[in-house]
Amino acid sequence: MRIDPDSRTIGGFSTFLTFVVLNLLYIVVCLPIVTIGAATSALYEVTIRYSDDESGRPLTDFLPAFRANFGRATLLMLCLLLPAVLLGFSSVFWFSHPALFAGVAGTLAVIGAVYLFAAFLFAMAQVACFKNSVRQTLRNALLLPAAEPVRTLGALVIPVTAVALTILFPPVAILVATIGFSVGAYATAFIFRSVFARHEA
Repeated sequence: MRIDPDSRTIGGFSTFLTFVVLNLLYIVVCLPIVTIGAATSALYEVTIRYSDDESGRPLTDFLPAFRANFGRATLLMLCLLLPAVLLGFSSVFWFSHPALFAGVAGTLAVIGAVYLFAAFLFAMAQVACFKNSVRQTLRNALLLPAAEPVRTLGALVIPVTAVALTILFPPVAILVATIGFSVGAYATAFIFRSVFARHEA
């Protein structure tokens, strides 16, 4: 018996293992918290590249991308993700009060948090694909969710669904920890490529 290493089955299994290891690597690199931005931009860089005719080597390219993107990605994370998290926590505070104005404030806080989170995703994808300044990347990231509402919704569906399913069905957390981030980034890569192709000129 001889196994063909170039067969479709072996190739598919190898790709699956690559995404599992990439997912675990991403989680480990995110653990210091302050590295979430750089880790996310590196994950987007290797998955966007892989989504383009399977070019690049996701595992080999991840850490070099992480190091190269660290400065810009971290600054952008502080500008976008940190305020999004603060708005999310403030919405919990407002919704805990029965007053009408508190409900309005909580709703606005949620909208702001979601918008900034979407801007953060676009910022990380830009860091992955372009060498723009932090200022230009931040400006583009804040404008893109409004300019591309449908694609933005598509980019948000994956992480929101993963979080919701994990809360409702805790065993789903195993799936998220195994392939959720890497496969989610790969699926979102096609959205980012479409958006950037429309606006790159």
